[in-house]
Amino acid sequence: MSEMQSKNKSAKPAQQLIRLSEIRDGIVILNDGTLRATLMVSSVNFALKSEDEQNAIVYAYQDFLNALDFPIQITVSSRKMDITPYLQEVKELRDKQQNELLRLQMDEYINFIGELVKNADIMTKSFFITVPFSVQQNKREGIFSRFFKGAKGAAGKLHLNDVEFEHNRSQLMQRVEQVAVGLRGMGLRVVPLQTQELLELFYTLYNPSTARNQRLHNVAQLKVQETEPAG
Repeated sequence: MSEMQSKNKSAKPAQQLIRLSEIRDGIVILNDGTLRATLMVSSVNFALKSEDEQNAIVYAYQDFLNALDFPIQITVSSRKMDITPYLQEVKELRDKQQNELLRLQMDEYINFIGELVKNADIMTKSFFITVPFSVQQNKREGIFSRFFKGAKGAAGKLHLNDVEFEHNRSQLMQRVEQVAVGLRGMGLRVVPLQTQELLELFYTLYNPSTARNQRLHNVAQLKVQETEPAG
């Protein structure tokens, strides 16, 4: 057996590498039943702040970390800026423009911006904080950790019923609020990602080339086709 064939045989399917089970009500559920909430956080230009402002931010960040009794994950996503939606809007405005001179100027603007982004490799950064919750990891939930065990289904995934999910989600949102309050104390803006935004985030992370050319459908607009039971 060649080395290439050996690698292909041992390669795992993508479904086994991605630990996501489902996304429900803005909450990511992993295969083991643990929950994750993701916050998008704004940035601050630390270098432009005065010395007193910098010290205040540093002290606020220290207080924020010291107040946490659970882990968080900080992620910085840096990727090439995609201005396709913006250029599409400008093109639609150009098509509606009656003044021929303005139409020509808008054409030049569209070409200029397109070439600028293509040649300059302008990057955009996004900042995320992921807040976890697991019954087994929460020391204050000893009773519930014995009661809310869930049931493992196919492929070893742990499925939560509605009661389990709502209880765990409530505990998770308390953590999310604590994190959000601490970040706002540093002058940062915080926005919890909802289901559609989470889907788009994972879609672009796992399919960067496809995401540039094919947009993800809005799940709220998808219709589930009902089938009549046989018999």
